[in-house]
Amino acid sequence: MCTGSIRQGGGALEDIVSVTPVGEPRQKITIASLREKKLQHQPITCLTAYDYASARLVDEAAIDIVLVGDTLAMTILGHPDTLSVTVDEMLHHTRAVRRGVKHALLVGDMPYGSYHASADDAVRNAVRFMKEGGAEVVKMEGGEKRADLIRRMIDAEIPMAGHIGLTPQSVNLMGGYKVQGKSLAAIEQLMRDAVALDRAGVAFLVLEGIPREVAAMITEEVTTPTIGIGAGPDCDGQVLVFHDILNLTFTPPAKFVRRYGDAAALITDAVHAFQENVVSHQYPADSESYHLSKETQQALETVLERKRGMRR
Repeated sequence: MCTGSIRQGGGALEDIVSVTPVGEPRQKITIASLREKKLQHQPITCLTAYDYASARLVDEAAIDIVLVGDTLAMTILGHPDTLSVTVDEMLHHTRAVRRGVKHALLVGDMPYGSYHASADDAVRNAVRFMKEGGAEVVKMEGGEKRADLIRRMIDAEIPMAGHIGLTPQSVNLMGGYKVQGKSLAAIEQLMRDAVALDRAGVAFLVLEGIPREVAAMITEEVTTPTIGIGAGPDCDGQVLVFHDILNLTFTPPAKFVRRYGDAAALITDAVHAFQENVVSHQYPADSESYHLSKETQQALETVLERKRGMRR
């Protein structure tokens, strides 16, 4: 940080958000280390992040996977679902998160429409996540019908993650956000989906909104790590949305969401305090203001006195 910067008193972001404990340096998380965690029965942690500050905090808290999820359509952009977010919007946020992540595996989420028209379009869009966004893995939704496309992506040196069960981009087909895999036929389809994506070579597999028992069966069956969200405790890892665990969403939480803090209350209290301080002339105080040196102030007063004399 440059000496004399106007930011010096407030502190640069790099100086104030670091929460990394002192000790041995963390190892970079890779696809190989995720598989090793599964083999060693070590739980895998995953959270979403959508900007530099949240990415740094999540990464420095030793989370294994940082997902720039298409949920940013709802949490950041205010859309009612994930369908509206574009590739360019996703890349904008992925680049910001990339700057904040040092150790976690960074995963970019391909939005609705970015891989549905053709395989060529899908590969081009996925390459953008790698080249422009800095993602290390790209995730797409869908089961066995995506297996050939995932193989094509991997042939293009694009590591892929799968996502089955409740797939939010299919919300209109599903008739809402409903738990999947509740009948024997649906369970059989989920197992086929999981095995197909596992054989296609996905780096990991997100299981969303399915019964715990089904998630446990899938986790036992496939060699790739499973990351659950609303899929019970028997998956190889768990993912939640950053804004959900901090009460920064404005809708009732899903059953599986556990809130670990109330950032909404903290922010609201801080904003109210600022507003009240400004209105009551309590902010800024003299100690929070910049001052002229005595020499400059004396010179300025001399100049002003001369000007006042000229007006008389």
